[in-house]
Amino acid sequence: MKHIFVVDDERNIRDLIKKYLEKENYMVTLFENGQNVISEIVRLKADLLVLDIMMPGIDGLELCREIRKNSEIPIIFVSARDEEVDRILGLELGADDYLSKPFSPRELVVRIKNIFKRLDKGVMDKVEELIVKDIKIICDRRYVEKNGFELKLTNKEYDLFEFLVKYKNVPFTREQLLEKVWGYDYLGDMRVIDDLVKRLRKKLEEVEAILTITTVWGYGYRIDG
Repeated sequence: MKHIFVVDDERNIRDLIKKYLEKENYMVTLFENGQNVISEIVRLKADLLVLDIMMPGIDGLELCREIRKNSEIPIIFVSARDEEVDRILGLELGADDYLSKPFSPRELVVRIKNIFKRLDKGVMDKVEELIVKDIKIICDRRYVEKNGFELKLTNKEYDLFEFLVKYKNVPFTREQLLEKVWGYDYLGDMRVIDDLVKRLRKKLEEVEAILTITTVWGYGYRIDG
């Protein structure tokens, strides 16, 4: 049984999410703030976090930043602030998804199921290594390196990069990449893919990699190998 943490300072939101998740046979633990969440992730073996951004004390963004120092547990942000800067910052910190309040609990359940489905499929289908030009990806460790130098990628950066490397020489539209990386029809801003590519290019440049992400003008992106 998958174990989900719901961290939100609004009791009605916590209870509503718990109700819907328990209907789907998930185990749910509730937190009204970010205190003790990090230690409990390990002790209670959490599989995913639903995390509010605007909370008293340590906010969701700071909590995500601390969690990502030691854990790749999937994180879905929920926030009353539907601002692009929050979505982009959340993704930069390594969140897997973002929902704006008010949101449909059913949509949240679908997104959670898709994350688990993608992770489970990834374990079954994962090849051990991908090597293109001077870049090596050790898939089971989600580790990327160039001649021994590690590229530290967020979850979404890694997912996009691995997909493009796995299907090298094939161009993909932004819509296709959003579907492949998020696992469903993404309703947000298409520019999130441009932002991920921009950050990946910067990290490749920092290690002076030969491998680059090519823009296919009027279409999307590809990696040549």
